[in-house]
Amino acid sequence: MDDCCNDKTCEIDALRGRQSSTLKIVLGINAVMFVVELTAGLLGNSISLVADSLDMLGDAMVYGFSLYVVARSATMKARVALLKGIIMAAFGFFVLGQAIYRIAYPQLPMFETIGAIGLLALTANGTCFLLLWRHRADDINMSSVWLCSRNDIIANVSVLFAAVGVWLTRSGWPDILIGLALAALFLRSALHVLREASNELQSVHTKNVPDNSTL
Repeated sequence: MDDCCNDKTCEIDALRGRQSSTLKIVLGINAVMFVVELTAGLLGNSISLVADSLDMLGDAMVYGFSLYVVARSATMKARVALLKGIIMAAFGFFVLGQAIYRIAYPQLPMFETIGAIGLLALTANGTCFLLLWRHRADDINMSSVWLCSRNDIIANVSVLFAAVGVWLTRSGWPDILIGLALAALFLRSALHVLREASNELQSVHTKNVPDNSTL
């Protein structure tokens, strides 16, 4: 009997097992941080923290979807990636709306809260980023997950800049500007994921369509 390590099916099953374990961990981290950041953002009047918390919620949903399709077909993975892109776009537009609201009805955020929670979120997302690094090129499913994690790092650093900006200027504008920047990042990433998912679906469809020229 051949050793399991020489069996392609066994290798694929082992890869899927590692992917599932990683996704469960990062899903849990993001779910907890969503509650922490949303609460802190609402209490601290910070649009950047609220935006980052929604990013955490979106990521938790994305990781849940990704966990669901780990062992499924390429078509299903592409369809779920398409759904991820739609979710990312929805959060982008929501944050954009919140930023516009803060411009119309300004409030001074608590920079201490923004800085402390932003640093905590950066630590959490840094952990997720390292866990997902080795899976970033596995397939479109894990690639889109890693892209979300990379964006989280950028968002967390931006939140820390917002805290410093509010502290220096005693104004809510740095927080609002970071919120707008995060909205733009969500929308740009959503466009990237939607484009890749659409190309993947088209590729799968093309492979499944018989070539009449050979008949």
